[in-house]
Amino acid sequence: MSAARLIRLPDRQSLARRAAELVAQCIDLTLAERDRVQIALAGGSTPEQAYTLLGQQHLPWERVDLLLGDERWVPADDPQSNALMVRRSLMAAEPGRHAALHPVPTALDTVEAGVAAYGRTLEQLCPGLPPQLDLVLLGLGDDGHTASLFPGTAATQVRDRWVTVGEGKGLPRLTLTAPVLSAARQVIFLVSGAGKRQALARLLDPAEDPARTPARLVQPAGPLLVLADADACADVAVG
Repeated sequence: MSAARLIRLPDRQSLARRAAELVAQCIDLTLAERDRVQIALAGGSTPEQAYTLLGQQHLPWERVDLLLGDERWVPADDPQSNALMVRRSLMAAEPGRHAALHPVPTALDTVEAGVAAYGRTLEQLCPGLPPQLDLVLLGLGDDGHTASLFPGTAATQVRDRWVTVGEGKGLPRLTLTAPVLSAARQVIFLVSGAGKRQALARLLDPAEDPARTPARLVQPAGPLLVLADADACADVAVG
């Protein structure tokens, strides 16, 4: 894994503000060089706070492509849908509603069909093999998973596809694979809450086995930032 830079924030609200600032900065810097920017978003309550703040910023949203790092195989209007969460936060009002969201096509007959379709979407939007996103936002589960790469599942072993079927917490899922997440120009983990302390320590430990903590499969060549609130990083040594 690239050496991670841990940024400590006093609380979840401060974490959300910093995350929104960093994403806005990435959008500005990327669009100064290229016509469009591609960002993969994480699900979860902490990212949702950041997305609400981000959507209020006056950015050229019509040039922003939003994808999902993972998605539960549920209808688009299901409360568990990450796409619905993005629509209700970042895209809820002006000016963020002008962003282009590329949701997982969960109305298809099978999750395998969704995997194939979303893989094509990724290839069409992002150049490179693997496709290269400008920014990936990731959460961290208390079991060490990220996106829908859960410990002990086949999804963690996939290296020859950009999207695969994930398994976790009783629902079929679709997830970007480790090669795509690692190919991103920038990766930011958002970690909050005392329940994440052990997982965060494992994420930051160079000796940690990715089989136990799949978040360590994400190994970008560029910057890897970890934003963590005081509850999450209370036991993490300084340095």
